Amino acid sequence: MVGQRFVTLLENHPWFHVEALAASARSAGKTYEEAVGGHWMMSTPMPESVKKMVVLDASHVEEVAAQVDFVFCAVNMKKDEIKALEEAYAKAECPVVSNNSAHRMTPDVPMVVPEINAEHVDIIPAQRKRLGTKRGFIAVKSNCSLQSYVPALHPLREFGIEDVLVCTYQAISGAGKNFDTFPEILDNVIPYIGGEEEKSEQEPLKLWGTIQGDRIVPAAAPRFTAQCLRVPVSDGHMGAVFVRFANKPAKEQMLQKWAEFRGPAQELALPSAPKQFLHYFEENDRPQPKLDRMLENGMAVSIGRLREDTQYDYKFVCLSHNTLRGAAGGAVLLAELLAAKGYLD
Repeated sequence: MVGQRFVTLLENHPWFHVEALAASARSAGKTYEEAVGGHWMMSTPMPESVKKMVVLDASHVEEVAAQVDFVFCAVNMKKDEIKALEEAYAKAECPVVSNNSAHRMTPDVPMVVPEINAEHVDIIPAQRKRLGTKRGFIAVKSNCSLQSYVPALHPLREFGIEDVLVCTYQAISGAGKNFDTFPEILDNVIPYIGGEEEKSEQEPLKLWGTIQGDRIVPAAAPRFTAQCLRVPVSDGHMGAVFVRFANKPAKEQMLQKWAEFRGPAQELALPSAPKQFLHYFEENDRPQPKLDRMLENGMAVSIGRLREDTQYDYKFVCLSHNTLRGAAGGAVLLAELLAAKGYLD
């Protein structure tokens, strides 16, 4: 599903052009249209430009790398296999912009949300030194559920965030499914998503970490705890956030920070960047996935229901589109940042 989202996002991209498609040996040799078969899951038609493109074998690294300037990687494989595949492309001097989780906690691999920690791409020279490459490297985007609540917390860090409790309500497309392929989710909620809670608690600290020598050292605080549920929604991850500060701000200060926040993606005017990254809704029943997930082409974050809490200082809800901002769109935005910073020649 993320691969299909990449294809649609890149159809008319002003900077990037799809030169090759690669997948497992099972799909290799077929046209993309044949390989997808009846499993096209996007609301828009398959782009004509890729229908007749013959799918390559992704394990034939040199063959694929010779045809492209860099690759987007979104694969369904074991973690160690993904690590090996991505490193093989990097060592073939082909940069990798990854949607996968395998390298997110590798100390010299930047895991970037362009509005939050764009400076982490500056670890790439250290990674190239380790890999023995001139051009090749790996850069990753963070977990899709983080994209809803970490952007909302980021402008509030100056008030000294101490504790964060987050409950995420995650769409079925995050599992690569729709309602036809996931009938057991109808009239149901599944209170477990493998590995998701650990990622939700650990990855924000890497995003807020600092480059020290040849590695990114995660931040020591705040303390995170997370509970992640799969809910019967097609697209859009929500987060219910509870936060405690060392220096509790006024509600008006928080609203002002959200309204005024701009990051490097906006300052560089990257093609996929939302004009306004964070949107606050005053209505009590917003944001909602059905109404708000496509805000700014699915690349913005919606916030609502900010109020004081009886145990924490404040609570609020957030929403982001999990396969756009959270997956393929976030990776395309990261590639745009890398290009703007001179890492993709």
